[in-house]
Amino acid sequence: MVDNRTAQIASIIEKRQPLATKVEEVENNLQSLSSALHGLDQHRSQLLSQADDVETRGRLQEINLTTIQSEINTELAALSKLKTRFSRKTLNIGVIGRAGQGKSRLLQSLSGLSTDEIPSGDRSHCTGVRSTIHHNPGVETYGEVWFHSERSFLNEIVSPYYEKLQLGSRPFTLEEFARNPLPELPRQFAGQAEPGAMYEHLRKYHVNFDKYKHLLREASPQRISKQQIREYVAQDTPDGQRIYFNYLAVQEAKIVCGFPNTDVGQIALIDMPGLGDTGLGDAERLMNILGQDVDIVLFVRMPRPPRDFWADVDVKLYDTARSSLVDLPIHLWSFMVLNRTSAHSSIGDNFVYCEELISTHKTSHIDVVECITASCADYEEANQKILDQILDYLMQNVTALDKQYASACQDRLNRLHSTTALELEKAKKALGHGLQRDSWFPVFIKLFNKLWNDLTVGLEGLLRDLRWQRDAQDADFKDQVNAALQACREDTGIPSLEEIEIRRDSEGSYNIAYNKYLHEIRAYLSQHFLSLDSGLKRSLENIKSQVVDILSDQGRLGTLTDAKGTDFLNAIENLMPEDLSRLRLGFHILSTFELSYRGLIQHRIRRHLDRLTPDETPLQLSKSPSAQEILVSLQTLHAEALYECEAALDELLCEPSQAAYAIVEEFVDRILRAEGVKDDWQIFLEEIRSEIWSTEFEKLGENSRLRREWLNSVERALSANQFDLVNFLN
Repeated sequence: MVDNRTAQIASIIEKRQPLATKVEEVENNLQSLSSALHGLDQHRSQLLSQADDVETRGRLQEINLTTIQSEINTELAALSKLKTRFSRKTLNIGVIGRAGQGKSRLLQSLSGLSTDEIPSGDRSHCTGVRSTIHHNPGVETYGEVWFHSERSFLNEIVSPYYEKLQLGSRPFTLEEFARNPLPELPRQFAGQAEPGAMYEHLRKYHVNFDKYKHLLREASPQRISKQQIREYVAQDTPDGQRIYFNYLAVQEAKIVCGFPNTDVGQIALIDMPGLGDTGLGDAERLMNILGQDVDIVLFVRMPRPPRDFWADVDVKLYDTARSSLVDLPIHLWSFMVLNRTSAHSSIGDNFVYCEELISTHKTSHIDVVECITASCADYEEANQKILDQILDYLMQNVTALDKQYASACQDRLNRLHSTTALELEKAKKALGHGLQRDSWFPVFIKLFNKLWNDLTVGLEGLLRDLRWQRDAQDADFKDQVNAALQACREDTGIPSLEEIEIRRDSEGSYNIAYNKYLHEIRAYLSQHFLSLDSGLKRSLENIKSQVVDILSDQGRLGTLTDAKGTDFLNAIENLMPEDLSRLRLGFHILSTFELSYRGLIQHRIRRHLDRLTPDETPLQLSKSPSAQEILVSLQTLHAEALYECEAALDELLCEPSQAAYAIVEEFVDRILRAEGVKDDWQIFLEEIRSEIWSTEFEKLGENSRLRREWLNSVERALSANQFDLVNFLN
């Protein structure tokens, strides 16, 4: 039974993890959508300030992105909760109850901890910190505490009081909070219990600030021993003295211990002080925790004689918990624990009052999975009647609850996707469809035909020149080759006689020194040829620039970008619609074409360096070698290798010219000669006609540009609003 339950809980947790990853991906995608919509809305505002057409202004004003952004923020918060829930390594049981109801006694019975670690009392809350108690068998009990930083203390603790109690401007630094007296409680709250209790709690933070302020600068988490736990989570000592103030600086505490009931697996109990006690002002923060860190809620209530009933404070506590997670009805993941007392207790046997509350809880609109009557102080009853039943319910239902929770969130995301798509569809049509074709098309056709002829003449002329020159040596490449050869002659890397003698003594042998020098001289020589790469690239870039000049001038594409060379080709390709694949291919082929030393030359000259390899060299040392012999041999081998490399390179001087002709001819084939490519040019230029021929289409120029930029903004938002990007449930 133990292994079975433990394994089931572990399996449930393991199955949650992949979903957490998917939720995180959707969360990131939703943030991208928000960013795209923000940019689109800014663009809309800019157009509204420029548009002089009443209909256009009306269509722009109808686009409502503000509501969508608000919904996105809501869904991001919901996804964060969902991700936290599915990322957890434990199934968590949250325990809620007003002071004196038996909440701490129940936690003690379930965890095996004592009043030293979990304070209990009958009059008010002794626990001051939200604590998570983890089951980890076989370890000695210890705690970890996370302290507030200055920012979190001011934002999460102090600011909410100032806002709720209308105390004016909140302090922005710890020093400001400590130095200045608290503002008086506004008159409209005079005599009201809850605001008064909240004000007193804030005053406790203020009056005792010096007693805990040092902890706000401590590193977190801080590990503490079992004996220290009470000092950080409790408000009083075991004998009731309220002298502890560390808890005011603690954001969260974790207690690790072995539960008496070992049949629990990866389970954690969460003590939730602050819910149900008006003296603690952090109920909203704890509600957020309840919504993302708790799988099952236990409400703890102790019925008292002479007659007890569900009071307004009970209903309010239930409603507070219910509102923490609207996607999952609270009655599906909560139990009511009615703390039964014995006849020997101070209030006697309260069984009849427990039964009375059970019979009336639904009429008071307190709906839970089940009401459980058990003694919170009795170890056996707490574990057998309460914990076992809770764990069994979790194992049977938590997967279905997770699915219901996730589905509710996914349904809202689907609606958000649809709503966004509708607004973006309105945005696509906001600037209309441009001018009627009949009014400008005849002019465009005449201009297009002239551009086509000019572009064809220019590129065919360049290709003809390159054909005549393809067997000629490339001047740029030849200059680079000569420079590399000269560097090889002047900077040989060959050692002096003195250096050879030192190397011989270091290696212990002329032969060893000679063989190592061969490797080094070969590497030194080949390094000089690496500079040929820049010559090849310069030659090719020069050819690309000649093509770009024709495209820019005769093709009039220079009006679209200030880029030059390869960057120009990339820019024009990116401006072309995706469906003009034939035209885009031509630009892509030319822009990505490269000549490199490693691809064109390296393999052709490496063979001539073999004589500088110890196993291949034709010059072996004599039986009685000397430094002079090594020097002469190295000089001879270097000169011979360089001679052969020079001869090989001389045969390659035409390669750049031949490659230039080949790639330009391929480019011309793709963008001028391929079937249907003239139609592609017409489609492309028709869309941007007012920028290509700004004088002829002066009025259209600005409108066309604005419309294209607007549609680009819309397209970015549409891309971010793809259904699969906001879908984490298959």
